[in-house]
Amino acid sequence: MHEMEITQHILQDVLQIAKENQAKKVTEISLILGPFCGFVPECIQMYMDVISKDTIAENVQIKVKEIGLKVYCNQCHKESEIDRRHIECPYCHSMDLKRLSGKECMIESIKVE
Repeated sequence: MHEMEITQHILQDVLQIAKENQAKKVTEISLILGPFCGFVPECIQMYMDVISKDTIAENVQIKVKEIGLKVYCNQCHKESEIDRRHIECPYCHSMDLKRLSGKECMIESIKVE
């Protein structure tokens, strides 16, 4: 249910941006989500459908771009991108990794009329 809170923040930010740009309708919101942000895109869309009613963002479509998980290997000192199924350094196979990204949740862009 934590998607409800983030969806409220997304809508609030999008409506402010739309107002500043004198938009009449928001048709699409593009989000960037990291693999460990903890948000389910389908839930964000579901909550947006409910809370955007009677706003200029009513019926807005949520588009999601998922980004990779960047890590730093404490053994070979290289940065790389991994996925959650292969949690080892692709260079030296160490699991002594420091996460550099993965919890992102950002508005990338909005489409307005």
